[in-house]
Amino acid sequence: MAQSHSNWQWHLDEVFVKINGERHYLWRAVDHEGEVLESYVSKRRDRKAALKFIRKSMKRSGQPRIIMTDKLRSYRAAMVIIGNSDRQETGRWVNNRAENSHLPFRRRERAMLRFRRTATLQKFVSVHASIQNHFNQERHLYSRTNFKLNRTAALAEWRQLLSA
Repeated sequence: MAQSHSNWQWHLDEVFVKINGERHYLWRAVDHEGEVLESYVSKRRDRKAALKFIRKSMKRSGQPRIIMTDKLRSYRAAMVIIGNSDRQETGRWVNNRAENSHLPFRRRERAMLRFRRTATLQKFVSVHASIQNHFNQERHLYSRTNFKLNRTAALAEWRQLLSA
């Protein structure tokens, strides 16, 4: 299912995840509407991992005009290599969109207790992102009747996808 995403503004962030007691990092790219564009799991949080994640995201979704990140130096080093350092913005609270996208993931992670393999985590993250993107109705933008209609349509489409 190919989906076109807006390339206006991306928010990049990483979060610590434990797999069998080892610390791994889950990198995520979220667009300005809150849709998860890309997820990537790595053992390190260095320039090489950031570069691989950013290249993977750009290959899949194109190049954004603005990239919002936290002040992790790995992002800056990767942006310099790619040539996007002029598009990066850092600052206090500018990356909240990506930080908030981790919350539903953390709830599901607690329910599952833990991950045992990197492949399981990667599969879980991709499925979780597609479900979250599919049902992200942006409730605050619609009246109650339109919201219910859109939610019903999304649920019907989801059931059709599952039965196919």
